[in-house]
Formats: sequence, structure tokens, C-alpha cells
Amino acid sequence: MRIDKFLWSIRFYKTRSIATEEIKKNRVSIGTSTVKSSKEVKEGDVIKIRKNQIDYKIKVIQIPKSRIGAKLVPLHIIDVTDKEQYEILKMRKMSQDYYRIKGEGRPTKKDRRDMDDYVGNDIEGDFTNWDDFFGESGDDSDENEN
Repeated sequence: MRIDKFLWSIRFYKTRSIATEEIKKNRVSIGTSTVKSSKEVKEGDVIKIRKNQIDYKIKVIQIPKSRIGAKLVPLHIIDVTDKEQYEILKMRKMSQDYYRIKGEGRPTKKDRRDMDDYVGNDIEGDFTNWDDFFGESGDDSDENEN
């Protein structure tokens, strides 16, 4: 089976075209050499994949006939990735969590609408009669016309 199809079938990449692009960018190798999309995968091969700034290593146990379910993936590959790589991933995720906690920062559109409802934008209650405010009355305008 071709390596791009294999990586797609074991659900390492969402689409086959994404797998092909990653192979073209030299992020996938078998052993120590980078490969092309047409490279055939054999049982026992160790594939090194660079994804999300982590170097994954998988060993091929069995080649699937087509795309398989997530629960069946362990039947076809063994993850031999270094534990240090997963520690790096964990540290990266923890460093992103401190950035913004829910409820901090600018209010969302929903928060703003809730605040507006709480304060109450009653336009009719705040209405001011501008004629009274400027000291004008409707009767004076009739006298000026005559």
C-alpha cells in the first residue's frame, strides 16, 4: 500500500491529500530516508512523522485493506514515539491554557447583551420633551405666524 494511503487509512491524517502534502514537505520518512507518496509500506517498517512540532514514530504490524475505525488502529500499528515528545506536547498545551481563562478579558456578545438587559435600556422612560427643555411651547409658534 502507498504510504499516503496508509497514513490516511490508519487515521493519522484526516484526508489523503493532507497526507500527500505532508510527505511532499519531507515530514514523513521510513527509517532514515524521506519518501515520496508512492513509496510502498511493508510490515515491520518504522515510519517517522513530524506533526504539530512532535516527532511521532510508528511501527507497521499489519497493512489494512482500506480506511479503518479508530478502535482498530492498534491492531495495525504500534506507537514507539519517545516519551519526551509527549512531554513536550503536554507542556505546550499547558502553556496555552494560562492565556485566557473563561470569564476574563473582553465580554462576549452574549455577555454584553445580558448586561444591557440587566441595566435596562428603557428608551421611553428616558424620553425628554425637548420643547419643554428649551422653554418652547406649541402655543408660541402659533402667535409668531400671525
